[in-house]
Amino acid sequence: MPAASARAELRGVAAAVAFLTRVPVGRWVTLEAGDVARGGALFPLVGAGIGAVAGGLADGLAGSLGAPLAAVLGLGAATALTGALHLDALADTADALGARSRERALEIMRDHAVGAYGVTALVLGLAAKLAALAELAARGEALRYAVCAAAAARAVPVLLSAALPYARSGGGTGRALAGAGLARCAVAALLAAAACGSLHALPLLPAGAVVALAVGLAARRWLGGVTGDVLGAAAELTEIAALAVAAALA
Repeated sequence: MPAASARAELRGVAAAVAFLTRVPVGRWVTLEAGDVARGGALFPLVGAGIGAVAGGLADGLAGSLGAPLAAVLGLGAATALTGALHLDALADTADALGARSRERALEIMRDHAVGAYGVTALVLGLAAKLAALAELAARGEALRYAVCAAAAARAVPVLLSAALPYARSGGGTGRALAGAGLARCAVAALLAAAACGSLHALPLLPAGAVVALAVGLAARRWLGGVTGDVLGAAAELTEIAALAVAAALA
């Protein structure tokens, strides 16, 4: 591989970490919009790391603190690591559901204020994740399933951005992933499947796929495509669904 191509791929790795977490990679590496698209293939690996933080703490602390509190600390640490990225997207998307037109929905997603729909979505989403993570931690299974759920969820924005048009006429967070291409999308999907397969959690994949497909189809009809908030909400809902299935099956 030529040196220039190798450097570009390394920037893609850095961009994946910078995009999905609060790790200040940008202080050490100069990143461009195209680097995010290149790094999209590795989103599931970054997601696996995020899941390892949540699940590892939940499993590790469940014996001394009890599963519910351990799950709170695990989820809190993972949320701090990501800067609540997808939770923010879920809230913005939920608020936009109250809009009477496509244009108004897009405006609401731009507004950083959180309304009643957004708060409700956050409360229900966090409650579902906490309940599932606590159930898994009580059985010593939180690490395994949290890694798989987070890996599968982070593949969703990459796949949806390739499959659907971008709903906004201008730029936006979600547009950065549009240039990932089929090859990188395939890698992202394979990495998510490999994470679930290697940890014997394949049933999480169809659950996540159904949710991701439903969100994608709804966004296509509602907005004409996806936005960064829709992609983030899809990832969050996919992770919730995967954890719920894991808790039911564990």
